[in-house]
Amino acid sequence: MKLLPSSSSRTPVKFRIPTADNLVPIRLDIEIDGQRFKDAFTWNPADPDSEVVVFAKRTVKDLKLPPAFITQIAQSIQSQLTDFRSYEGQDMYAGEKIVPIKLDLRVNHSLIKDQFLWDMNNFESDPEEFARTFCRDMDIQDPEVGPAIAFAIREQLYEIAIQSVTSARESRLSKKGRRGFDYSPAIKSSGISLDLVKYFGHKSSVVRKRKDWDVFEPIVDILSSEEVGALEAREERNAR
Repeated sequence: MKLLPSSSSRTPVKFRIPTADNLVPIRLDIEIDGQRFKDAFTWNPADPDSEVVVFAKRTVKDLKLPPAFITQIAQSIQSQLTDFRSYEGQDMYAGEKIVPIKLDLRVNHSLIKDQFLWDMNNFESDPEEFARTFCRDMDIQDPEVGPAIAFAIREQLYEIAIQSVTSARESRLSKKGRRGFDYSPAIKSSGISLDLVKYFGHKSSVVRKRKDWDVFEPIVDILSSEEVGALEAREERNAR
């Protein structure tokens, strides 16, 4: 896949998620007549909208949910796709932007906490590959953990990309108001610009600061059934 403009460029690129696959993170949390459905997955924005209803019907059938969920699922997905598409075609800055990514999630009995830096200028990065490597290195056996980690990364990258669109828009307005203003999106680490593509290859965008290894070492805890039950009860109370 062709790389987008290099990190040294100040020229904005068109909005997209800074990963090899430009997928939209979709999160569903729907409750109808006391029955609740939650899910998180990615969606290809290039797919025809007719696939949304097909997916909703198949989901309701497979999970034996009441038919009323079909409309709610379809509307929620379509609304999130519309939000994503509203940014398409707009400028965003990516050059030399290193951002922190934090993981703090529970998947079944696994509790995962981690923090690392991600190169927003690497449009060949692969959150799913990172998640598979993470699970292998940490000896995580639950097959649901990897997709959850990849989704959490994509969701944060999406939010940061949206912020970058806002920054690019504000930069254009500032240039109109202040002669000679020059926007530089570069973020420095310890005074040195990081080119993560150079050091880690096209698919890897992750780096941990050596001085933070002890502080931000990945943490994986396996919870007991009693601990999971207590957490779920707390989450249920907080959701009310």
